[in-house]
Amino acid sequence: VPPPCSAAGVSQVTVRDALNQALDEELERDERVFLLGEEVAQYDGAYKISRGLWKKYGDKRVIDTPISEMGFTGIAVGAAMAGLRPVCEFMTFNFSMQAIDQVINSAAKTCYMSAGSIAVPIVFRGPNGASAGVAAQHSQCFAAWYGHCPGLKVVSPWSSEDAKGLLKASIRDDNPVVMLENELLYGVPFEMSEQAQSKDFVVPIGKAKIERQGTHVTLVAHSRPVGHCLEAAAVLAKEGVECEVINLRTIRPMDIETVEASVVKTNHLVTVEGGWPQFGVGAEICARIMEGSAFNYLDAPAVRVTGADVPMPYAKILEDNCLPQVKDIIFAVKKTLNI
Repeated sequence: VPPPCSAAGVSQVTVRDALNQALDEELERDERVFLLGEEVAQYDGAYKISRGLWKKYGDKRVIDTPISEMGFTGIAVGAAMAGLRPVCEFMTFNFSMQAIDQVINSAAKTCYMSAGSIAVPIVFRGPNGASAGVAAQHSQCFAAWYGHCPGLKVVSPWSSEDAKGLLKASIRDDNPVVMLENELLYGVPFEMSEQAQSKDFVVPIGKAKIERQGTHVTLVAHSRPVGHCLEAAAVLAKEGVECEVINLRTIRPMDIETVEASVVKTNHLVTVEGGWPQFGVGAEICARIMEGSAFNYLDAPAVRVTGADVPMPYAKILEDNCLPQVKDIIFAVKKTLNI
């Protein structure tokens, strides 16, 4: 069933369907691509991202694995070294900790340590950061962890367009790519243009997107908090404050030029993320701005809005207070603008 159209050629597509579309198109395009992970085949994926793909492509291309992250990640990394293009799904990135030796010591470092003679074209993907009511062992954001490691590319989509374009770009990339999705976004519909739904559509890795133009303050976020920033910007616009909202899309390599150009224009910076404050993505952005030429344009200190510095509680009211809300972003903007 084609998705409902809102304007000429523009359809509403959920993030789940955008990811499914990307996997389907890339499996069809290149026979070296295959998907493996827990529940990805016969069950159609724990989050139904791989719905229909096992029926269409069979056991060789869509492979159910045991609950053994280090094992199946090692198989995937070896397959990539041998010339295939695996997509390795983690049921949550919290469980990628079981396989972090394979991700970092095997995948990330091999191209460099082999003087470029061994490429590792692999995508590690799955939900990252907090979902709802799943407590500390399922709610950590790993953007800063994986963004810290040379040899990896790290992408963090927000919209359906981001999800489809970045997954396709990641599968086609000859480097290991970590794709940090968000479970709470899977069912959210976004507008997608005809161009974004074509088989040739990719979002370049390493390029941020300005989601809303503004003149008073720059808001920089990735993943789900981009939506919170746009909501905060809509509220603040009624009070005469115009926020420029930047969707990072990629954590590594980071598009600091887009952030710098915006800060030069707005003279204020607020970063927003769901992860912890210490050594976080926002900390990196603030440091880069301070070290670069845009620092001279800041009229107030840059402000970070982050998750609370605690393991995620299970209780809903505590969980809500641990994650950045729209009101927290509005408060930070008013603080930095001194209003």
